[in-house]
Amino acid sequence: MYLELQQQLVQQVRELLKTHYDVELPRIVVDQPPSVALGEYALTFSFELAKKLRKPPRKIAEEVVTALGQVPGFQKFEVAGAGYINARLDRQSAARLLLQERPDFGFKDPGIKDAVPAKVLVEHTSINPNKAVHIGHLRNAILGDTFVRLLRTAGAHVDVQNYIDNTGVQVADVVVGFIYLEKKDKNDIEALISSSAQRFDFYCWDLYARVSQWYEQDKANLKVRLQTLHDIEQGANQVADIAEVISTAILRRHLETTQRLNIQYDFLPRESEILHLHFWDLAFEQMKQKGVLYFETEGKNKGCWVMRRAGSKPAVAQEQGGPDDDAKVIVRSNGTVTYVGKDIAYHLWKFGLLGRDFGYKRFYTYPDGKQVWISAEAGEPEHPHFGGVNAIYNVIDSRQTDPQSNVIEAIRGLSYSEQAENYHHFSYEMVALTPGCALELGYEVSEEDRKRSYIEVSGRKGFGVKADDLIDALIAAAQKEVDTRHPEMGQDERKNIASQIAIGALRYFMLKFTKNSVIAFDFKEALAFEGETGPYAQYAVVRAANIFRKAGITPEQAIAGDIDLSFLEGQDADEIWQLWLTAGQTTTIVQQCIATTEPAYAAKHVFQLAQQFNNFYHKHHILTESDEARKRFLLATAAIVSRSLVQCLGMMGISVPPVM
Repeated sequence: MYLELQQQLVQQVRELLKTHYDVELPRIVVDQPPSVALGEYALTFSFELAKKLRKPPRKIAEEVVTALGQVPGFQKFEVAGAGYINARLDRQSAARLLLQERPDFGFKDPGIKDAVPAKVLVEHTSINPNKAVHIGHLRNAILGDTFVRLLRTAGAHVDVQNYIDNTGVQVADVVVGFIYLEKKDKNDIEALISSSAQRFDFYCWDLYARVSQWYEQDKANLKVRLQTLHDIEQGANQVADIAEVISTAILRRHLETTQRLNIQYDFLPRESEILHLHFWDLAFEQMKQKGVLYFETEGKNKGCWVMRRAGSKPAVAQEQGGPDDDAKVIVRSNGTVTYVGKDIAYHLWKFGLLGRDFGYKRFYTYPDGKQVWISAEAGEPEHPHFGGVNAIYNVIDSRQTDPQSNVIEAIRGLSYSEQAENYHHFSYEMVALTPGCALELGYEVSEEDRKRSYIEVSGRKGFGVKADDLIDALIAAAQKEVDTRHPEMGQDERKNIASQIAIGALRYFMLKFTKNSVIAFDFKEALAFEGETGPYAQYAVVRAANIFRKAGITPEQAIAGDIDLSFLEGQDADEIWQLWLTAGQTTTIVQQCIATTEPAYAAKHVFQLAQQFNNFYHKHHILTESDEARKRFLLATAAIVSRSLVQCLGMMGISVPPVM
């Protein structure tokens, strides 16, 4: 509702400026006044036009307000301060729009649907298949999954991909552990995978830490890693077969873990196929032909194929004919391709610019029947089409900013400027633990670490929180509360409710911080029923559901029929009108999240709406209201807010339990 009326206003103003002043503004900024008592929209373009029109901003604002006249959906326009224009909505007209709001939020309408590309690829999670998922991986997966939900809400066709580096050093280290430390062969490992004694991804978690210690004991052991890595990349040998068995088994565990958080994928591209299908060979030829790569004949990069580093200027020596030692190495002097080189080829495939495709095989089926596909050298003849997208969002932590920038630079250098502009690095920061959380999970915490605000985790050192352990602990903590409050319910029902609360708490906690903030995860804060938490927002919906149950109606019935919207008029109604207005801003929030790649705005919106509703709940005694017309209006208010909260929580991957 809010975005729809805003766009109508902007269009009217744009036409007026063209007609009266022969001015075209590419972007008209619309703010929201600090209080609904001042209006619902604030326009500031008068200040931007003052110099061009040679008039004071207030004079321009007065002329525009006079010329605007009546605009459908708006009550009036007022000039404020030095030249602001405050726009007041016709509250009853706007409320009727909100009552009739479509399930697609109007995102299929022209002007709104055009704000997102037609086909989008979001790559997220992308965990090395060498050990169990940990808490840091969860932030990536939850951010990515939420962004996918936001894009789909906005009408985009989204392919969700989870890149699997099954030939990298992390997998090689676990292979080394099995072969050299545990003296196990492929059959032994397959038996271990089939065993129910211990989860295989947990087993590899401990083994990976032991291998790191083994390297530390004698640096000569690192030679084994290099040989193992070489064998895996080459393929078609016993070591590569062992790596395939390990990485595939752990990948299945990763999918099971993320499934617990309501996260699904469409396609799992693997590095092994990128290597064996020779994606790089095609990219290499393109880059040489277009001069993106050049062969260095002197300096520290002698014998390498290099490209100019993103954001750098040619060195003085290079301008004088010498080498650019800051250039990015893409192919090493020994002929091996760097990570960035393989990534360039992979992203050319994503945009449909490589001239070669993966084979595809079915790999995993979710409980709802959805199929996950995995890359293969020779796949099934009938399969979905992946790649060839209009825009890419890679959810990768901030430490990968330089490699990501270099891939974009290469794509731009290949004259694919539009694709380079639509390549987005969705960067985020790490997740740590508060000392209290570490202690609660059973870790030993030194006196020095107990004084820190957070403790960093390390997979190589074996200090970290497995995602499944964290989820289990959250569910157990939530169930204690549910058991106390609802002993009359069955065990399975209470467990399901506890799971919804725990998953909601975890997802909300990971989303409420801006993505470039370091998170220090804390149990008690995440599960709290008060404050900026998932359970607080869920409880607002449960509270509204209790009102409808006691009133003997459904939320749908509450917003149907004749509702007296005159209760929204007057200063005394400002607080309730603010609640309606906030509930009507869903489309605005979705667009803001997408434009800024920042899902935290959705979390903030949900908290603000839940907080306003709880204040409304305590102030207005809906069920005992004696005025029947006002009671219907208050019930409609609760229904509008509940609907908006459920929709927004759904975009965050959070469901609402029947009771709390």
